[in-house]
Amino acid sequence: MDLPQSFLTLLIFSPLAAAVILLFVPDDERRVIKRLAFVLSLVPLVMSLVLWFSYDRSTPGFQFAQQARWFESIGSTYHVAVDGISLPMVLLTTILTPLAILASWDIKDRLKWFMMLFLGLESAMLGLFLSLDLIIFFIFWEIGLVPMYFLIRIWGGADRVYASFKFMIYTMAGSLGLLLSIQIMGLATGTFDIVKLMDVWVNMPAGTLPVVGLSVATVKGLAFVAFFIAFAIKV
Repeated sequence: MDLPQSFLTLLIFSPLAAAVILLFVPDDERRVIKRLAFVLSLVPLVMSLVLWFSYDRSTPGFQFAQQARWFESIGSTYHVAVDGISLPMVLLTTILTPLAILASWDIKDRLKWFMMLFLGLESAMLGLFLSLDLIIFFIFWEIGLVPMYFLIRIWGGADRVYASFKFMIYTMAGSLGLLLSIQIMGLATGTFDIVKLMDVWVNMPAGTLPVVGLSVATVKGLAFVAFFIAFAIKV
């Protein structure tokens, strides 16, 4: 099945649009907030199911790609697509979000903001799974930290203030290494596009990179460690 070129972008930002809609609901309308948040969370689920059944499993590689000009001066573009690895993650994210909203049905403190932050977090996760540009990937990565921080700090357990502060410190430290690695990869190859990097980065000739003054093998090793640490901290 053919889908509109902007389908993935609409999927990514549909939870964020739902959060904006909730913003205009009065805080004291708790029943409306809960029901509306749940119903709106089903929209990305329906879209991901359409994506699931439209995906051609006989064709390898990325599908339903959308690419637009962005920061061309540094070799970065807005590029999103889905493949056989990201597709299940997208579906799982959109399934778990309505379930998480149902599990949070009895929350009383700042209910509207909880639902808005949770939907914002869903948008960030969908952007992570569908991004094919490292700069876009990093932006969604950082955006996801904001709702996570407030969800922990406001609705966490007894040590939520300490836990949220510790979470932010560790994740920012991991993000710094991730950002530096992304910058080095972009400077060394001239692109942040993951599809192009899959070929250029792997087949880079041995030698010293003039950008950093280190060997290609060393830079690749440091980049792997930085990505691993950032992912391990986030998990």
